[in-house]
Amino acid sequence: MTRRPTRVPLGPGGFQKLTNVSRETLERLIRYVDLLTAWNARINLVGRNTLGDGWRRHILDSAQIYPHLPQGTRMLIDLGSGAGLPGLILSILGVPQVHLIESDARKAVFLREAVRVTGATASIHAMRIDRMKPVVADVVTARALAPISDLLEISERFRGPGTICLFPKGETVQEELTDTIKQWKMTVRQSPSLSHPSGCILRLENITRDPSAGSR
Repeated sequence: MTRRPTRVPLGPGGFQKLTNVSRETLERLIRYVDLLTAWNARINLVGRNTLGDGWRRHILDSAQIYPHLPQGTRMLIDLGSGAGLPGLILSILGVPQVHLIESDARKAVFLREAVRVTGATASIHAMRIDRMKPVVADVVTARALAPISDLLEISERFRGPGTICLFPKGETVQEELTDTIKQWKMTVRQSPSLSHPSGCILRLENITRDPSAGSR
């Protein structure tokens, strides 16, 4: 049996080469990673086995969304933000208004500390997504939260005609899209993931309910 080559973990230097972030931004991200590692021993923020390559699995996976943001993006809503991935990372990279929605009280406490440590300007909303006041965002993100069809359902209160959704997705993306188009019409664009060979960044826009589909 042929062994698959072992991938060398990505570090801060390798991340900077891939993304060309400033030294100041890199230092803020390093503070975030240090905090995440320390807190993850007590709170299950991310899978412990992922921290060995955390700069690729979490930081690059989140940061790669930034170039896909429409020019002039000001407000971004991150659904089920968890450890702040991708929303907090995008805030550190420069998105002016980022709203992190997380119902788990312990994770919300971590997010507040991460905002303090990194100097990010993100706002934390410790509540269920359906309790958040409806507001139209430029961009909606979510990572490892739910299938696409469910994400479109729960994000509807934050979308207007010009809102786009950016979702990192893995191997099940085509299956999820097949299910989604039974209820929704949209323009779909997929870009290869920089962090996972079988992943992609899914961009959805012009999203409307399909009037011919039955109610869910």
